Amino acid sequence: MRENEPIQGPNFQSWRLFLVLGIVLIVFTFYITKLFDYQIINGAEYLTRADDNRTIEESISTQRGIIYDRNGSVLARNVATYNVAVTPAELPDDEGARQEIYRSLADVIGMDASSGATDDEAARLFKECENDLGVLQIVYIAETNWPYQPTAIKCGVDQTTAMIVRQKAVDWPGISVEIETIREYPTGSLTAEIIGFLGPIPADREEEFTALGFIPGEDKVGYAGIEDYLQDTLAGKNGKRVVEVDVAGQVIRDLEPPVEAVPGNNVTLTIDTRLQQVAEAALVEQIQYWNNRDPVLALSSGVVIAMNPKTGEILSMVSYPSYENNRMSRFIPAYYYEQLQQDPHLPLLNKAISAEYPPGSVFKMATAVGILNEGVVTPEYQVKDPGEIRILEKYSENDPGKIRRYVCYDENGHGMVDFLKGVMMSCDVYFYKVGGGYEDEVKKGLGIWRIGEYSRALGYGTVTGVELNGETDGWIPDPTWKRRIIGESWSTGDTYISTIGQGYVLSTPMQVLMSFVTLANDGKLMVPHLVKQIRDSEGNVIYNAEPEVRWDITVDPQITVYDENNFATEEKITVQPWVIQKVKEGLRLVVTEGTAANYFEGFAIPSAGKTGTAEYCDDIAREKNRCEFGSWPAHAWYVGYAPYDNPEIVVMAFVYNGNEGSAVSGPIVRNVLDAYFQFKAMDTTAGSSGQ
Repeated sequence: MRENEPIQGPNFQSWRLFLVLGIVLIVFTFYITKLFDYQIINGAEYLTRADDNRTIEESISTQRGIIYDRNGSVLARNVATYNVAVTPAELPDDEGARQEIYRSLADVIGMDASSGATDDEAARLFKECENDLGVLQIVYIAETNWPYQPTAIKCGVDQTTAMIVRQKAVDWPGISVEIETIREYPTGSLTAEIIGFLGPIPADREEEFTALGFIPGEDKVGYAGIEDYLQDTLAGKNGKRVVEVDVAGQVIRDLEPPVEAVPGNNVTLTIDTRLQQVAEAALVEQIQYWNNRDPVLALSSGVVIAMNPKTGEILSMVSYPSYENNRMSRFIPAYYYEQLQQDPHLPLLNKAISAEYPPGSVFKMATAVGILNEGVVTPEYQVKDPGEIRILEKYSENDPGKIRRYVCYDENGHGMVDFLKGVMMSCDVYFYKVGGGYEDEVKKGLGIWRIGEYSRALGYGTVTGVELNGETDGWIPDPTWKRRIIGESWSTGDTYISTIGQGYVLSTPMQVLMSFVTLANDGKLMVPHLVKQIRDSEGNVIYNAEPEVRWDITVDPQITVYDENNFATEEKITVQPWVIQKVKEGLRLVVTEGTAANYFEGFAIPSAGKTGTAEYCDDIAREKNRCEFGSWPAHAWYVGYAPYDNPEIVVMAFVYNGNEGSAVSGPIVRNVLDAYFQFKAMDTTAGSSGQ
């Protein structure tokens, strides 16, 4: 370079400057456009989104109502349980200190410090109290997803463990003890079929319960029994808290005044837990006794129901086998629920209202009322029982038919039988003849149409209306039904067998009970009640059950009149009071001279009742190859009431595959009747002492 020669700079290219300026302009234009969109064009929408992101609506859980029996004993209540929880944001920053907390905590609460995976799938399926993860894994999932919210590490720890954890709170920042309310059933399986249990909100009802303020995945609803039927009454209403949170989910402040939760109402049932215990014990004792005596029987299930016939109050309702509803308190264990579902004896089914069985001879009372009221025979009229009859089985008028043999349970027969003896001895041949007719002896029997009408008048073939979901209505067959459903014509034999509660006749144990309540109550069919009283959380009575007569068959027309061709007319008739009284006389003779006399001998309170032995053939019997014509297995029924002249209690006992009503079910009813009057005397004495 020459001395004093000017230094030349780099070549300046103006297009580069314009390029940079263009890029800057585009970037600024983009951001200005976006800001205009965010703040002007869609400002309201984005403001709403921002508010939504910073605003959380929290549910304040309500307290479910308590359920009591008629004497004030608790059947369902809310109890506190202790959960050890972690709030990750409050844990120490030092990893070593954290690990020490994990190890120490795991030792105290009895779980692994580290166990299981922490991948996306584990996080997605994570449920508090329902996982096998260790402390480290639970903390990791909580810290990743909701660091400022407490997350349960172990649920249901005992009080001593909870106190130890609380004492360690100073040394274990981020670890706390939370109190959770769960449902407890002090009487457990004894009343599970009545009370039921709680479970998570079903997926198909989430919209319904969300509209009521409940939170799917958090709140529980009734799944069976009273918990289900009175869900709206017991549940109460959740409260609400609207809060502002920061980006990490930490609560900053309340945005609205909190709305307090409304507690559920408390319910008092008509059930007497003492009588419930006696009824279940009597049933189980009989099952065990007969199984030990004859293992081939293999008795396994049954029902006992007791009711006040004047008020319709149900005093006990046993469906055995039952289940342990306390095992459903925190969550429903899948393995236990599956076990219950697969049990052939259906412990989850309340067999008192939802199972249908052939009623057998207890159904004869519908026929008995009908034959006297219709004048088929007089009470004094006698028919001959030689132990069997033969009839011409026909499916139509032009069918030549074939001879079919119908036998009495006593092959020797009962000789000459009038109405009272027919009821007292439960004479099958007597009821065959008066129900279906027989040669010149009974020229025209009651017939299937009128059997159906009189049985419905006593409560068969319709739901009783008890305060439980899942009640079935049984079945009273007729020719139209058989032709439509089975595709066959009605036969002569169908009428004969229906007369004694066999064949296609089905009923629930509850219906059988109600038919005898109607007779014991001089023709009044009561509406059954399980709910006695409802009070709000402050103790104010908001409902008191009152006795309710569904109909009185001696006053209200209930029986349709049929002509000689079985065509119904518009006319309806009632049952004459003397007919009811004559039937009751027969029921009294059952326990003094008849089929139940041996089992009620020496019973201090005058009672009446009826035995029933009902042959059946179901899937269980078929599997055991027991459905052989002429030797089918049989269920055992007995229904009794006392005192005879002024009934206070009606008791029905049913034993599946029990074979003989008087021997198997009769003693159960006697034990329950005896206990009832003992408890009554005790309560009277206690009341007098209290005064």
